Amino acid sequence: MTTGENGGATVPARLRELPSRLMGQASTHAQRLVTEALGRADAHKWHYAALVALEESGPASQAALSDRTGIHRSDLVAVINELAGRELVERAPDTEDRRRNVITLTPLGRRRLRRLEQLLDAAQSELLAPLSAAEREQLTRLLGRIVEHHGHGGPAMGTDGQ
Repeated sequence: MTTGENGGATVPARLRELPSRLMGQASTHAQRLVTEALGRADAHKWHYAALVALEESGPASQAALSDRTGIHRSDLVAVINELAGRELVERAPDTEDRRRNVITLTPLGRRRLRRLEQLLDAAQSELLAPLSAAEREQLTRLLGRIVEHHGHGGPAMGTDGQ
């Protein structure tokens, strides 16, 4: 262990250079920034995930929306209730199977999504401030490869590695 300028202990070099530790610290910082940004708009990451999934893929059953977002079905019910209560989504019986509900993004939900994206863009900019645009793209590609390799979430990039 080395000593810092103020005489206190600093983190050993082997710890400072351990990729898993660095990713964990960066992840903790990223989650804090995102949580704070969305919190300023009285939202959380699951609100954003549901709104994005509905915008990108269109109306969905609750089960399909759960699959698209990775939000557990029992948790998704509360998220949909919150979003429906704010008139950001509509829940209606499926015309093909009346036992299921179909969730649809409303125009107000689209506007809300734009606002959340602005907040998240600012949080991403703050997180990645020390990196150039090229370094940000490279970091995103590399993290996507790690995530894809370990089988979490959908494919992060195309077959060409982009």
